[in-house]
Amino acid sequence: MQGFNKYYPPDYDPQKHSSLNAYRGKHALGDRARKLDQGILITRFELPFNIWCGTCNNHIGMGVRYNAEKKKIGNYYSTPIYSFRCKCHLCDGWFEIQTDPKNTRYVVVSGARQKDEEWDPEENGGFAVHETDPEKGPVDPLAALEKSTEAQNHMNNVQIPRIEALQNLSDHYSSDPYAHSQRVRKRFREQKKVDKARAEADERIKSTYGLPETLSLTAEDDESKAKAKEQWERARQALEEQSSAKRRKIGAEIAIVPGPSRPFARGASSSSTGSGAVSALRAKILGNTARQSTSIGGLGRMKPPDVKARGGLVKRV
Repeated sequence: MQGFNKYYPPDYDPQKHSSLNAYRGKHALGDRARKLDQGILITRFELPFNIWCGTCNNHIGMGVRYNAEKKKIGNYYSTPIYSFRCKCHLCDGWFEIQTDPKNTRYVVVSGARQKDEEWDPEENGGFAVHETDPEKGPVDPLAALEKSTEAQNHMNNVQIPRIEALQNLSDHYSSDPYAHSQRVRKRFREQKKVDKARAEADERIKSTYGLPETLSLTAEDDESKAKAKEQWERARQALEEQSSAKRRKIGAEIAIVPGPSRPFARGASSSSTGSGAVSALRAKILGNTARQSTSIGGLGRMKPPDVKARGGLVKRV
């Protein structure tokens, strides 16, 4: 295992020597900083493109690395321009490559020539990546306005709602979990009390009216009331139609019943008295039948009339 401890000599003075490198008279970058007094730093540089060496005329492929002398030679506005001076590994020649911040590329300055492999996107149906022509006219203001409008609509319709959703999700997970648990438990207790009161009311109704235990009662709300009222009206109408049909049937049966045959009597007075009694009895039966058919109970729930108590019948001779 590599050790990370440092040895401090007895004559090391932290106030006099700022670091161990200063005490030993060395730079932290070691041999890479041997030309630092000239503004040159030895750095590892990789060729960004294919070149031909100008001294030996050999091809050097893209990606070959060299220990290049890096030096600042100027500025493009506030961006520094660096020069990388490399020695060819196939000969003793030197070549120099500089950065071009204006066109965001590298340029061969001396000692080599770049292989021409430029690809123009505009010639292949694309758009220009770097446009540095100062003589080109201004951008179409309507196109710029349309682009800015589309970006604003995209931000309002997509980005802002997404950010708000993420913020709400973050607030949901980063908030106090005890408060959420307390609120949920309070709601659960309230709902449990309501369900318990409803179950007790249902049990009282079932025990009062003798309903089965497995019968489920619906909640008393506007929708259930309207549905129950509709069913009651439909049942009432069906009952009225049934009672009316039964009343018509009974009336038809009474109408077709033949009258009693007159018995052979000894005298005219006995015959007329019997006929009047039968007519009175028939009228009484028709009246009672009409009154019973209008009630809900029907004809079978009424007690038949007591004819003997009224003395309306006359014993036949």
